[in-house]
Amino acid sequence: MTRKNAGTTYTDETGKFALGNPGRPKGARHKVTKAVEALLGNEAEALTQKAIDKALEGDATALRLCLERIAPVRKDSPVSFDLPPMETAQDAAAAAQAVLRAVSEGEITPLEGASVMALVEGYRKTLETTELEARITALESSK
Repeated sequence: MTRKNAGTTYTDETGKFALGNPGRPKGARHKVTKAVEALLGNEAEALTQKAIDKALEGDATALRLCLERIAPVRKDSPVSFDLPPMETAQDAAAAAQAVLRAVSEGEITPLEGASVMALVEGYRKTLETTELEARITALESSK
Protein backbone atom coordinates (compact mmCIF):
# COMPACT_ATOMS: atom_id res chain seq x y z
CA MET A 1 0.00 0.00 0.00
CA THR A 2 1.42 3.37 -1.00
CA ARG A 3 0.85 6.27 1.35
CA LYS A 4 -0.10 9.52 -0.36
CA ASN A 5 1.30 11.74 2.42
CA ALA A 6 4.57 9.85 2.99
CA GLY A 7 6.67 12.82 1.87
CA THR A 8 5.04 15.27 4.26
CA THR A 9 5.17 13.24 7.48
CA TYR A 10 7.89 12.28 9.89
CA THR A 11 7.10 8.59 9.70
CA ASP A 12 8.82 5.60 8.16
CA GLU A 13 7.31 3.48 5.41
CA THR A 14 5.25 1.44 7.90
CA GLY A 15 3.57 4.54 9.31
CA LYS A 16 5.44 4.55 12.61
CA PHE A 17 7.22 7.69 13.79
CA ALA A 18 10.78 7.74 12.51
CA LEU A 19 13.60 7.21 14.98
CA GLY A 20 14.19 10.35 17.03
CA ASN A 21 10.74 11.83 16.29
CA PRO A 22 8.82 12.25 19.55
CA GLY A 23 5.49 12.83 17.80
CA ARG A 24 3.15 15.58 18.87
CA PRO A 25 4.84 18.08 21.21
CA LYS A 26 3.67 18.23 24.81
CA GLY A 27 0.90 20.75 25.28
CA ALA A 28 -0.10 20.68 21.61
CA ARG A 29 -3.85 21.13 21.20
CA HIS A 30 -6.08 19.04 18.96
CA LYS A 31 -7.52 20.97 16.01
CA VAL A 32 -11.10 20.43 17.25
CA THR A 33 -10.15 21.81 20.66
CA LYS A 34 -8.58 24.83 18.98
CA ALA A 35 -11.71 25.37 16.88
CA VAL A 36 -14.00 25.20 19.92
CA GLU A 37 -11.78 27.62 21.82
CA ALA A 38 -11.81 30.00 18.85
CA LEU A 39 -15.62 29.85 18.64
CA LEU A 40 -16.05 30.49 22.36
CA GLY A 41 -13.42 33.19 22.44
CA ASN A 42 -14.09 35.52 25.35
CA GLU A 43 -17.65 34.26 25.81
CA ALA A 44 -16.83 31.30 28.07
CA GLU A 45 -17.40 33.30 31.25
CA ALA A 46 -20.73 34.71 30.01
CA LEU A 47 -21.90 31.24 28.90
CA THR A 48 -20.96 29.77 32.27
CA GLN A 49 -22.87 32.51 34.08
CA LYS A 50 -25.89 31.91 31.82
CA ALA A 51 -25.86 28.19 32.66
CA ILE A 52 -25.72 29.03 36.36
CA ASP A 53 -28.59 31.51 36.02
CA LYS A 54 -30.71 28.92 34.17
CA ALA A 55 -29.93 26.32 36.85
CA LEU A 56 -31.00 28.75 39.58
CA GLU A 57 -34.23 29.41 37.67
CA GLY A 58 -35.02 25.70 37.81
CA ASP A 59 -33.82 24.42 34.43
CA ALA A 60 -33.10 20.76 35.20
CA THR A 61 -30.61 20.29 32.36
CA ALA A 62 -28.61 23.36 33.34
CA LEU A 63 -28.73 22.28 36.98
CA ARG A 64 -27.43 18.81 36.11
CA LEU A 65 -24.67 20.33 33.96
CA CYS A 66 -23.57 22.66 36.75
CA LEU A 67 -23.63 19.94 39.40
CA GLU A 68 -21.67 17.54 37.20
CA ARG A 69 -18.94 20.15 36.88
CA ILE A 70 -18.96 21.26 40.53
CA ALA A 71 -19.22 17.82 42.14
CA PRO A 72 -18.45 15.07 39.60
CA VAL A 73 -19.25 11.46 40.43
CA ARG A 74 -16.40 9.92 42.39
CA LYS A 75 -14.71 7.09 40.58
CA ASP A 76 -12.81 5.92 43.62
CA SER A 77 -12.89 6.39 47.37
CA PRO A 78 -10.49 5.67 50.22
CA VAL A 79 -10.76 2.30 51.92
CA SER A 80 -10.00 2.00 55.63
CA PHE A 81 -9.52 -1.30 57.46
CA ASP A 82 -6.77 -3.09 59.38
CA LEU A 83 -4.12 -4.59 57.14
CA PRO A 84 -1.08 -6.26 58.69
CA PRO A 85 2.34 -4.96 57.67
CA MET A 86 4.10 -6.81 54.86
CA GLU A 87 7.84 -7.17 55.20
CA THR A 88 8.25 -10.49 53.41
CA ALA A 89 6.45 -12.18 50.55
CA GLN A 90 4.97 -14.63 53.08
CA ASP A 91 3.29 -11.75 54.91
CA ALA A 92 1.12 -11.28 51.82
CA ALA A 93 -0.92 -14.33 52.85
CA ALA A 94 -1.85 -12.63 56.13
CA ALA A 95 -2.70 -9.43 54.25
CA ALA A 96 -4.86 -11.36 51.78
CA GLN A 97 -6.66 -13.03 54.70
CA ALA A 98 -7.32 -9.59 56.24
CA VAL A 99 -8.80 -8.37 52.95
CA LEU A 100 -11.04 -11.45 52.68
CA ARG A 101 -12.15 -10.98 56.27
CA ALA A 102 -12.96 -7.31 55.65
CA VAL A 103 -15.05 -8.25 52.61
CA SER A 104 -16.86 -11.07 54.42
CA GLU A 105 -17.67 -8.83 57.39
CA GLY A 106 -18.93 -6.03 55.14
CA GLU A 107 -16.23 -3.52 56.08
CA ILE A 108 -15.38 -3.11 52.39
CA THR A 109 -17.18 -4.06 49.18
CA PRO A 110 -16.02 -6.97 47.02
CA LEU A 111 -14.90 -4.48 44.36
CA GLU A 112 -12.84 -2.56 46.91
CA GLY A 113 -11.45 -5.87 48.16
CA ALA A 114 -10.40 -6.84 44.65
CA SER A 115 -8.62 -3.50 44.23
CA VAL A 116 -6.78 -3.91 47.52
CA MET A 117 -5.89 -7.51 46.65
CA ALA A 118 -4.34 -6.30 43.40
CA LEU A 119 -2.21 -3.85 45.41
CA VAL A 120 -1.23 -6.59 47.87
CA GLU A 121 -0.28 -8.88 44.99
CA GLY A 122 1.81 -6.18 43.32
CA TYR A 123 3.61 -5.46 46.58
CA ARG A 124 4.12 -9.19 47.17
CA LYS A 125 5.80 -9.52 43.78
CA THR A 126 8.07 -6.58 44.62
CA LEU A 127 9.02 -8.15 47.96
CA GLU A 128 9.57 -11.53 46.32
CA THR A 129 11.81 -10.01 43.66
CA THR A 130 13.80 -8.16 46.32
CA GLU A 131 14.22 -11.35 48.36
CA LEU A 132 15.35 -13.31 45.28
CA GLU A 133 17.82 -10.59 44.35
CA ALA A 134 19.30 -10.66 47.86
CA ARG A 135 19.60 -14.47 47.75
CA ILE A 136 21.29 -14.39 44.34
CA THR A 137 23.69 -11.68 45.49
CA ALA A 138 24.53 -13.74 48.59
CA LEU A 139 25.15 -16.86 46.46
CA GLU A 140 27.34 -14.97 44.00
CA SER A 141 29.40 -13.34 46.75
CA SER A 142 30.04 -16.72 48.43
CA LYS A 143 31.79 -18.09 45.29
